[in-house]
Parts: sequence; structure tokens; C-alpha cells
Amino acid sequence: MYNPPGVMFTPRKQKEGKTVSMKIKASSKSGFTLVEIMIVVAIIGLLAAIAIPNFVKARTTSQANACINNLRQYDGAVQQYALENKLASSAAYTLGNLTNYIKLTSSGTLPACPAGGAYSAGATVANPPVCSLSGATPPHALP
Repeated sequence: MYNPPGVMFTPRKQKEGKTVSMKIKASSKSGFTLVEIMIVVAIIGLLAAIAIPNFVKARTTSQANACINNLRQYDGAVQQYALENKLASSAAYTLGNLTNYIKLTSSGTLPACPAGGAYSAGATVANPPVCSLSGATPPHALP
């Protein structure tokens, strides 16, 4: 049994010589409005206000950690210097004595504090070297 469809679709006839096409009309005005640009600038400013203080804090913390690691290297060099030269724990030393025990920079000097502090020798072999920024936050001092 044949069941014909309820609605029949017939193709539309085109007029002779003319083609039917859909045209998309583009707006003659293109670009961003002032409000859109202001919103983008405000979002970028908000992100910068959050990121910059965190970046500064991370930089100071990493400088302090690098300084503490330098002080550890210096302390190890002092102990090795004292051991090799059979010095008592009350003997004095200078940072110049440590040049053979620490890897020097490319200019031939001892590593400096990355935050700009200055290292000085402890009073005796039992006292480790100190940084002039030991009172800074975060402190540049051995724990």
C-alpha cells in the first residue's frame, strides 16, 4: 500500500538569466567601541595590580634564598679551611682565605649577595659569615 507524503515540496523556478544567491551585507563600520577598549584596559590593569606585588615578593624571597645558599657555601669553605690548616674554633679568618674553597665568579671574585648586601667574615671559625642584610625581610642569615 502506497502512503503519499502529506506535503509535497516543489523546487522554486528561477527566472531566466537570473541566479538566486544570498548576499551577506557587511556593516560599513567596523572596529571596537570606546567602551569595549576601556573594559579591556581595566581588566589588564586589574591583572597587573594583582601580579606585580606577587612578582616583587617572589623576587625578594628568591634573592634571600640565594644569599642564604651563598652563606652556606662560605660556612662550608670556612670549616674546610680551618680543618686543612688545623685552626682552632677560636681562630680568626678573612673572606680572602676562602678563594681556594669556593667557585669564583667569571671576574675572579667571591660570589656577592644578589640583593646588593655585603658579606663579612665571622669573628672566629665557629661563627659563620654574615650578610649586611641580615636584618632585612626576609632575613639574609643562616638559620
